[in-house]
Amino acid sequence: MQYRSGFPLTREGRSGPLLDSRVRSKDGVPPPPYAIIRLMLPPLRPLLYRFAGRRRAAGNFFVHHSGLILCILFLLAGIALAGDYGINQDDPIQRAIARANWDYIRGRADYNGILAPPTTDAPQLIPSDRYYGVAWELPLLLAEGLLGPAADYYQIHRLRLTLNHLFFIIGAFFCYLLAYRLFGSRLIALFALLLFLLHPRLYAQSFLNSKDPAFLTMFVLALYLLERAFRKDTLGAFILLGAAVGVLTNIRIVGIMLIPAVLAMRGLDWFYAESRPERKGILLTAGLFILAAGLTFYAVTPYAWTNPIGYLAASLNLTVNHPNVVRQLFQGATLLSNELPPHYLPTWFSITTPPLILLLGLVGMAAVATKALRRPALAFRNGPLRLQLLLLAAFLLPPLAAALLGSIIYSGWRHFYFVYGPFCLLAALGGGCLLASLAGRRLWPVGICGLAGLGLGLLLIQLTQLHPLQYVYFNFLVDRTTPEQLRTQYDLDYWELAQRDALQRLLARHPGETLTVRAKRRQLETLPARAGRRLLLASGRNADYELIYQTEPHRPDLAFNSAYRRRFYNNTLITARPLDAELMTPAAVAAYREIYRQATAGEPIIRADYAVYINDKRLVFVQENCPPESRDAWLGVRFFPYHIATLPPEVYNPGSYATFGNHRVRLGELCLAVLQLPDYAQGDLILMQRNLGNFGAVGDPIWAELYSLSSPGLRELLADYRRNQPEPAEPVAFAVFLDRDAGRNRLLYYKANCTAADYATRIFLHIAPVKLADLPDYSRGSSFENRDFPIDYYGGRPGGECIALVPLPDYPIASIRTGQHIPGQGDIWSLELTMGR
Repeated sequence: MQYRSGFPLTREGRSGPLLDSRVRSKDGVPPPPYAIIRLMLPPLRPLLYRFAGRRRAAGNFFVHHSGLILCILFLLAGIALAGDYGINQDDPIQRAIARANWDYIRGRADYNGILAPPTTDAPQLIPSDRYYGVAWELPLLLAEGLLGPAADYYQIHRLRLTLNHLFFIIGAFFCYLLAYRLFGSRLIALFALLLFLLHPRLYAQSFLNSKDPAFLTMFVLALYLLERAFRKDTLGAFILLGAAVGVLTNIRIVGIMLIPAVLAMRGLDWFYAESRPERKGILLTAGLFILAAGLTFYAVTPYAWTNPIGYLAASLNLTVNHPNVVRQLFQGATLLSNELPPHYLPTWFSITTPPLILLLGLVGMAAVATKALRRPALAFRNGPLRLQLLLLAAFLLPPLAAALLGSIIYSGWRHFYFVYGPFCLLAALGGGCLLASLAGRRLWPVGICGLAGLGLGLLLIQLTQLHPLQYVYFNFLVDRTTPEQLRTQYDLDYWELAQRDALQRLLARHPGETLTVRAKRRQLETLPARAGRRLLLASGRNADYELIYQTEPHRPDLAFNSAYRRRFYNNTLITARPLDAELMTPAAVAAYREIYRQATAGEPIIRADYAVYINDKRLVFVQENCPPESRDAWLGVRFFPYHIATLPPEVYNPGSYATFGNHRVRLGELCLAVLQLPDYAQGDLILMQRNLGNFGAVGDPIWAELYSLSSPGLRELLADYRRNQPEPAEPVAFAVFLDRDAGRNRLLYYKANCTAADYATRIFLHIAPVKLADLPDYSRGSSFENRDFPIDYYGGRPGGECIALVPLPDYPIASIRTGQHIPGQGDIWSLELTMGR
């Protein structure tokens, strides 16, 4: 059941442009793709003939010298640029997962020890981390050993980014080979290669992300081996394909979808087979394929060694019901990742993929669908059209399945980057179809090639201009005419990677100086040692700059006080805000002075170490003669609404709404902090000031005061609880009330005479569900969900009172056990609440 894969671009009579699969060479290799070149003007022909090459041995990679040279050039550029990118927040977790699996392989950790952090500075893993594959992570970890024990994190980080990009380049080359096999043209194959490499988001993610681009690369490699297996129809080819699918499934469990696809195609071959021996051969290759896939997956998945079937089931369940439910900005609305509309993935793909690729991809999809409708018999037989239909299905079906199953999705479409491989090949097909459709017109093919070259050139220019922020590329389908449009409509830098770029620019702004900054430690560690020594984290000390990722529309007055801005289109991605007047621009100093003048024209609502003023929901904290030790105090605001139904869905915990210890500025001897409350702020506010503990941790309170922003507020809330609910049967130190306002449950803890000893204790909260299956993954080992907290986490201590307002989970609750305890000593009191639902 072998097929010949080569076919030049031709016209099929007058019926329209399609790819003709009838032209074959004797050895199954397509003839040189000169059909297009002959359409060019005579002066271009010698150059294009030379560019296309004349050798036809497709099995020899060196025949494809043009694709190899292009990949090598991109790789050299990637090696030079790898050091410009920051670290994503998942990377330390991925390294910890790889280390835990490596310890498990070497017998240094038992079955449960795979969750233990390998070192004291490694992040603690959770049970769901067991289901992340290590087929690519382990080679990355082992490669770190090549640097030696003296390597710093900058060297490790750069090596990981370089290897990630190298793997991506390998994927691009196999995309080129697959395009050549499918379309029989090196020119079209080179076009597919460039489309693969020049997608701005994928280009940056190929450095930063060790999961999704790696899965894309492995998916393209598996598709190439699939085409090869069905073309050669040998046992070895199907065994190799099975091994690739096993590795693919390890990297992400959704790779298992290729198994039913291959079996369905083998089933069609069996149906069309003409002899009994041929059918036996088909069954044998299918069986060896499944065996190779299963054995390879088992070999590269250490956690599956004890229970492979259970691992597969748990991994598939995790894919659909992932516990990491996050809030994200989409089309101006803040949505939970399990409440996304069906058009979420199509929208993200459309607005972040270059228009040239989108247009050609649609043309290619239409061409495949048209040919399948015209020749339905070819769609089921072993040949190029069936593989093109597989590409179409590989692009369309995974997002459709995610929408139908309600899968947890976040961070745009990065979990579905693998569909770009098939779409890129369809886009290359679309370009070939446009050329073939204009074969009879002398100048049109040249014009089409010129426009395609111009489009690729513009992509390369954009790639250069956005460096190293290509991962926040948006096309013209998103309105970028106003400075705030993108920032208020979509998540931009969800990993806060631009902080590294901001740190580098701060160093360039202050050559030779040592700066103290408030920033992410992980981004600071990715700088070269010499540069890193000039930047100090502001843990427990005054800061010169504060790095802010601007996503929240209610952040206070960040527009006017920026000394550094890295602009993406017309939007500020990261602001490095100077915290001292000596570093500010004169305009920023004048703006702060005006805020101070307007605020102090009225009377303060609170007089303490800081005087607090309010005007049109803008809170201004002022200290006139600000001593150095006071500048490191932590300031905070929390509010308690009477009706929680009035809150927008993104406000999960109003008790910890806002803390802004890092939002202060210094104007000489004047300390100033500004917070613009959101429009939905209502009820009572707790305003507070606290000391900083060791390493920047929040310490004991200096003062805390209750201020009524609107009525009704916390006092009315307490009064209603007392009227409608009896006091606890057993007297306890705290009064605990249950609020079921508008169907959203919460607990209110209250103590009138709260001491410093109370504030040093913890409240334990154990929630038992009606169904154990409703428990989060991290609580499956027990019969309840543990939500222990210090009293200030959900509240505060205004005027000697202790107040905490705790939201409860949405699943049906059978009972709650709560109380107060001293860590390491025991319970002070406890209380059982029967929920009855």
